[in-house]
Amino acid sequence: MRRIGRETVNDIAIIIAGTASAALAIDVFMQPNHISPGGLTGVATALNFLINIPSGLLLILMNIPLAVVAARQIGAKFLIKTVAATLLLSVLIDLFAVIIPQYEGNRILASVYGGLLNGFGLALVFLRGGTTGGTDIAAKLINRRYPYVSMGRVLLVFDAAVCIFAAVVYRDVETALYSVVAIFVSSRVLDATLYGGDRGKMFYVFSKHTDRLSEQIMRQMKRGVTVLSAHGGYSGEDRPVILCAVRNYQAAELRRIIRSCDQNAFIIIANADEILGLGFKALGQAEESGGR
Repeated sequence: MRRIGRETVNDIAIIIAGTASAALAIDVFMQPNHISPGGLTGVATALNFLINIPSGLLLILMNIPLAVVAARQIGAKFLIKTVAATLLLSVLIDLFAVIIPQYEGNRILASVYGGLLNGFGLALVFLRGGTTGGTDIAAKLINRRYPYVSMGRVLLVFDAAVCIFAAVVYRDVETALYSVVAIFVSSRVLDATLYGGDRGKMFYVFSKHTDRLSEQIMRQMKRGVTVLSAHGGYSGEDRPVILCAVRNYQAAELRRIIRSCDQNAFIIIANADEILGLGFKALGQAEESGGR
């Protein structure tokens, strides 16, 4: 119970930090300079310009139907974290707009720094198994179905349409151009934070509940596992060891699954500089890029 409680506290703290970073990006750099952050947040900020309803409130209203769809597809835990992150982001957007000074100046600087803060904030939320709603939900669903498609790239495609919408609303072609810069920076920071290039984590799990644990990992995470044969030097017993490779952002979820199945499991977690194969980077891609 103590470990579970600590994990929950970590989730809350990191989600708060992530939503605060994204809210700062929007209020300080993007919205005052007519730069769209993309996604439903970009739609909300553009609509705020048209009808003068708080962006945070608009964001909540637009996310309600998407949250219902996500609950059916992914489950209650994802819904709880996503709803919490979305509500928190919405509240912070409206709060920071009142109490924090806005930067109105060089739009290139606003695009770059807004994109940095926004991408980093979204990555923190994703790392703890949630999203900030909107197109983030769609990106999460696509990434779960196709793990080799990065969320940053999915969001980049969705955001192109939002850039055009924002340019029409603000009646400024440069809005779309600066928004593309901000969204590109955000997507690169998001991917770098989540994936660390092609890096990941290797889990070696020693447990008395190997079959149950393997089944839960494959069912909940859609990740394959390898069961290795091992011999204990001290105990003299033969026992299986689970080997599982995951993306960096999936490490927290895998730890939760392991602890829920076996509180006494012994876990070794190692960094993997590069992971190639099904569910990760294709071997052909590595050869084309020199293996990096």
